[in-house]
Amino acid sequence: MAILGERSTVVVLREVFNGVRRFDDMQRHSGVPRQVLSNRLAMLVDEGILRRVPYRPEGGRERHEYRPTAKGLDLYPVLTALAEWGARYVADPEGPAVEMRHRDCGEPVHVALECGAGHRLDDPREVVPAPGPGAIAVR
Repeated sequence: MAILGERSTVVVLREVFNGVRRFDDMQRHSGVPRQVLSNRLAMLVDEGILRRVPYRPEGGRERHEYRPTAKGLDLYPVLTALAEWGARYVADPEGPAVEMRHRDCGEPVHVALECGAGHRLDDPREVVPAPGPGAIAVR
């Protein structure tokens, strides 16, 4: 959460995943203040979640757009889960503003829990936290 904890960070990632990758476009679409947007983009680049790709508008100076790295793309299921939750619990009565759909068939995409043996877990209560290899015993 040290990386994703700020609301504006999730908004920036949403914009990038929706194909809005240039600073001015991101600022206009998201409404995030310029300095906050600049700080969030710099942090996401420093964390290896986004990478800066240069481009030069015709007649202009070199600028950068922001594209997800492999590490950034691994966050896509997290944002999809948040979008699915929002569609279920906080969308307008008409429905959500955006739906996640499978590019090939057009059907809605849902995030699912699955164990390493391939069992789909339909109830989150089927999941139990267990100490991992990096756990430190608390005294």
